[in-house]
Amino acid sequence: MTNRQSTGQTAQPGTPQAVRLGAGQAARQGTRQTAPVPTLDLLARPSGGFAMVAMDQRESLRQMFAAAVGERVGDERLTSFKLTVAREVGPYASGFLIDQDYGFGQVAAEGMVPGGLIVAVDSLQQEPDGPVEDTWIDERVDLVAAREAGAVAAKLLLIWRDDERRERRLEIAAEFVRRCADAGLLSVLEGVARPAAGATGFDGSAGAAGFDGSAGAAGFDGSAGARGLDGPAAIREAAKELAGLRPSLYKAQVPFGGAAPEERLVEECARLDEVIPVPWVVLSQGVERDDFPTAVRAACRAGASGMLAGRAIWSDVVGSDDLAAELRARSVPRLQRLAAIVDEHARPWTAR
Repeated sequence: MTNRQSTGQTAQPGTPQAVRLGAGQAARQGTRQTAPVPTLDLLARPSGGFAMVAMDQRESLRQMFAAAVGERVGDERLTSFKLTVAREVGPYASGFLIDQDYGFGQVAAEGMVPGGLIVAVDSLQQEPDGPVEDTWIDERVDLVAAREAGAVAAKLLLIWRDDERRERRLEIAAEFVRRCADAGLLSVLEGVARPAAGATGFDGSAGAAGFDGSAGAAGFDGSAGARGLDGPAAIREAAKELAGLRPSLYKAQVPFGGAAPEERLVEECARLDEVIPVPWVVLSQGVERDDFPTAVRAACRAGASGMLAGRAIWSDVVGSDDLAAELRARSVPRLQRLAAIVDEHARPWTAR
């Protein structure tokens, strides 16, 4: 069973869903567009680092609302939340990621964010209250239309497992990179390492709330998976394979879920940096909100170019009665502090 995104069902009439990106991508996929692929400057701060906000969560955001307000909320509430984050926090972000079902059309049409706009193109296999189990390219997203609407990049989340579908996932990732280039878009590829079916969980794997959950119970040292990869090793293996496909930007998990001393994080992130041949950033999945600034600093000291994060910035305002005020009071200063860390410690993307 999959959620509405993965089944391809359309939004219910009357809900404030994003304007559908036009059809016709299939007819244009095989033809390289005349528009050149932009550079990462469109997503970067003047320092050459990235302080980007992710607002592409779907069913996991609905789960967060359920935990915050005690009931499942409808699509209108999700869209309203995302658009408010775009208006209040987006102006302080060097890039802003959002999905087409819950806000991309409005954000693009109204020019809500001055930084580079990124459209999510991942379709998620996910039970209503469970983790994301697998992903693939959402064929409803017309990349050329997204570019024409104002996007400068597309992003694909790929759940990486050392199992029988490993090669197929790499093929999907390679296809995504190719399609972005054909459409004149930057490609942002996000790898989330998960244990193979039946394997013991490790740091960086999903928590009970979904792929964006907390680190495994074994602590920052992680536990070995069924195929002999512990958490940091799996994150590194995923990065080696996926970043090796040469996306414009790779989005990586923080080793140990950020739950380790900073120098240990620097050491492990340096090992990660060695296998990534393109500019890379970290996500906040699995990292406690208060630990994330240290995690970003450690990753940047080791060679990362910044971050693309959502929950570490806005998770504590989900369900707020005065959302705009809470975003201004909490999330904007939080993003500004993270941006200062990026400016001081990140490797400029041009230095890669």
